[in-house]
Amino acid sequence: MSSQPEYILEQKLVEQLQQLGHKKVTICNEADLIKNLKTQLEIHNKKTFSDTEFEKILNHLSKGNVFEKAKTLRDRFHFFKDNGTSEWIEFISQDHWCQNQFQVTNQIAQEGNFKNRYDVTILINGLPLVQIELKRRGLEMKEAFNQINRYHHQSFNSGSGLFNYVQLFIISNGVNTKYYSNNAKQTFKQTFFWSDEHNNNITQLDHFAPAFLEPCHIAKMITKYIVLNETNKILMVLRPYQYYAVEKIVDRVRNTDKNGFIWHTTGSGKTLTSFKASQILKEIPKVEKVVFVVDRKDLDYQTQKEFDAFEKGSVDATENTAHLVKQLSDNTKLIVTTLQKLNTAITKEKHGNKIDKLKDKKVVFIFDECHRSQFGDTHQNIKKYFKNAQMIGFTGTPISEVNSIGKIDGAPATTNRLFEDCLHKYVITDAIRDDNVLKFSVEYVGRYKEKEGSNTYIDTDVEAIDTQELLESPKRLEKIADYLIAEYGRKTHGGTFNAMFCVSSIDVLQKYYDLFQKKKEEGQHNLKIATIFSYGTNEESKDANGIYDEPEFGMVAEPQAQYGDSHSRNVLERYIGHYNEMFGANYSTKDSQDFYRYYNDVAKRVRNKEVDLIIVVNMFLTGFDSPQLNTLFVDKNLKYHGLIQAFSRTNRLLGEKKSQGNIVCFRNLKSATDDAVTLFSNKEAIQEIIIHPIEDYIELFNAALDTLKIVAPEIDSVNSYQTEQEKFEFITAFREVMRVLNVLKSFADFDFDKLEMTEFEFDGYKSKYLDIWNETKPKGVEGKASILDDVDFELELIHRDEINVSYILSLLANLTDSNLKGDKLEKKKKEIRDILSGDAKLRSKKELIEKFIEENLPHISDGDNVNEEFEKYWNKEKNSAFEKIATEESLNKDRFRDAIDDFLFTSKTPKISDTLKLLEIKPKLTERNNIGRRIIQKVQDFVDVFIDGVAS
Repeated sequence: MSSQPEYILEQKLVEQLQQLGHKKVTICNEADLIKNLKTQLEIHNKKTFSDTEFEKILNHLSKGNVFEKAKTLRDRFHFFKDNGTSEWIEFISQDHWCQNQFQVTNQIAQEGNFKNRYDVTILINGLPLVQIELKRRGLEMKEAFNQINRYHHQSFNSGSGLFNYVQLFIISNGVNTKYYSNNAKQTFKQTFFWSDEHNNNITQLDHFAPAFLEPCHIAKMITKYIVLNETNKILMVLRPYQYYAVEKIVDRVRNTDKNGFIWHTTGSGKTLTSFKASQILKEIPKVEKVVFVVDRKDLDYQTQKEFDAFEKGSVDATENTAHLVKQLSDNTKLIVTTLQKLNTAITKEKHGNKIDKLKDKKVVFIFDECHRSQFGDTHQNIKKYFKNAQMIGFTGTPISEVNSIGKIDGAPATTNRLFEDCLHKYVITDAIRDDNVLKFSVEYVGRYKEKEGSNTYIDTDVEAIDTQELLESPKRLEKIADYLIAEYGRKTHGGTFNAMFCVSSIDVLQKYYDLFQKKKEEGQHNLKIATIFSYGTNEESKDANGIYDEPEFGMVAEPQAQYGDSHSRNVLERYIGHYNEMFGANYSTKDSQDFYRYYNDVAKRVRNKEVDLIIVVNMFLTGFDSPQLNTLFVDKNLKYHGLIQAFSRTNRLLGEKKSQGNIVCFRNLKSATDDAVTLFSNKEAIQEIIIHPIEDYIELFNAALDTLKIVAPEIDSVNSYQTEQEKFEFITAFREVMRVLNVLKSFADFDFDKLEMTEFEFDGYKSKYLDIWNETKPKGVEGKASILDDVDFELELIHRDEINVSYILSLLANLTDSNLKGDKLEKKKKEIRDILSGDAKLRSKKELIEKFIEENLPHISDGDNVNEEFEKYWNKEKNSAFEKIATEESLNKDRFRDAIDDFLFTSKTPKISDTLKLLEIKPKLTERNNIGRRIIQKVQDFVDVFIDGVAS
């Protein structure tokens, strides 16, 4: 039963939904749900179905996973009636979204691996398409999110699996309300507030309901504003600012001939917004074509996959302009192409004749990034050729007279002059407030007198030097290289993330690269470093004012007589050779296609964190998205849109550990940063965009520590907790300490001595925290609900990627070779045991590793043999544990082994029904659920102990 506050919240919401137009229906279980579904589908399709006919429909609806069911929902279904006639029905009306049947119910009970009861469900045509979970005020929203994730594993798949038709989840504690699409892979960061057109968040549940859950609006969100991503097989729902932007664009095209642009900050998902807009625009009868135009370097490996995911086969990824001309001249409605090919198509006479018929037609051009290449001749060529062209631009950093570097008819080339009105704004401060991008932590490294005791002090002047000779002096570059190597681990959380280093010119890049290579050979670091630059253009000249535009790919491999610098080409060829050795590849600069393949491969490996540091001049500083990248080292002049674009490479979301984008400047960009922030938001925004200095976070830490000391004055206070509420208060207090410490650790000046807590004390509390986490792990039997069930312990904040079984074995090998005896040996063993206790992923293996240390390690005389002996020991223990589970539960060993393999392959929790098939003897009906749950838990524990993290 819901607690009273949740129950009242639930009742008021149901009443409000009824007033909005949802009909109240009582549904207690799946049988009621199916019965109601039949009735609603009959009403919606204006047909009646016999029981056998409806059985065909239900059988069809029962097939597939969440993604496949989302497609089924949007497709029509063909079947034969009892009398042999052919029949088509639909499950939701997409074109007339208001013309569906809307109902609301609450407290549906669903039994799968566990029995769950869902708070409030919105049914459309009888299918549960919106699920709302409520928590009492004061609880973190994340707990409701975790509860839904639990339902994913425990009961959504049960019976006919109709709850896998849920398209949207709503979570609320009354004060805060968020929505997100049905995608079990996402994190809490991918949940969104709804807002009004001016980006004012609508957080109160009673305000959210009329704004978002009104029947016509919720149906429109489901039918028009959810994208089925074919590549990742997930549902993606648009955020409010994306929704308003698309609505504004569609209205602009439908009702005017004017141009317009969307100002959405970098990292806010402009590509998805613009693609969704183009999909809707192509359905407007008077629109002849929609041409989605990207800058060539953006059409990289990842973007090609995204485009193809949104609309199969829509990507024009060939080098052949003739293919584009064919698409322009045939009945293709949506075309994705590059600016360069489009320019060639309309300026070369041999192509022009084939597309003449479009000259006077309404063709809509959508530019993915209109702050870059639009100020050249291409934009004017498009306008001259297509008389009725309508141009829609997207940008995160619009060009104003302040940061313009081009001219149109003698006046500064600005985004407003090219695209007329701004249709919708969502600036960087909005995105940071909504947790859609991260703040920046900016540190300036150099010789400041007042900071000589600081870790950001290196003996190289920042304020005074502005001559090329001093900036490029070997002494300065080496100090910076040493600093970067020393700080890399701190900034990237021990290599959990990776970094980019942008420098002023190809010459300087070469000096840095060779320095890093030399230091690697000397054993000073082991970073995997890659680089990429265009060797056909004079990039250095653009660095002088910090505003740059990446060179076109077509120029990179042209003959030297026309463009190139043979020296820089040879240098790049040598660096690509290092890259080929590192990754077993075979790239070169022999032609632009091969160079482009290298570009794509570098981009992919940076995204996959196979490259630790990428050194660039201009490439990758715009339009390159990699959530794994969290640090930008800067030794070049940047300003205005160039600065914001470069900084924004680091601020994509990725889990709790990535708390900000780190910017380390080896030049004084303070005033340039302030100017850029002011230009693209407002002067007051500097405090909202740049994280506070370390002193402020020390204050926050100590405040969080005060709260912790109230609930646990001493480490051992945790031992005396009697109630779940006490444990819950400790978890939330210590979790806040961890969150602030996670940010503090990224500062170069961080040291535990600055805090009112020692590292030893922190580790003690951490151990108690992990003890409670261990207690709350599922035990495989259904017990009473616990307030700790859905708490997010955020273990990634205390797990270090470099701490794994391999790391422990390397410590043991060193221990074996050290010949330590007595107290010194015991001290080292204790240090290793403390590491095992302090890491969440190693805790489950602690007992077995300690047994190996005590029983096996004394008999190993050579550290080189530790790995081999441990592998023998581990396999023996694993086989023993496998046999024990199989014997205790009377399992068929072959089927049990297959079940473990399936679990490892799919990462999906097995169903109870599948688990029961492993048994040699069929259990009593009354015992099946408990036995099934117990076996599932043993499978998960077995994998957790013996397999997860061992191979690494």
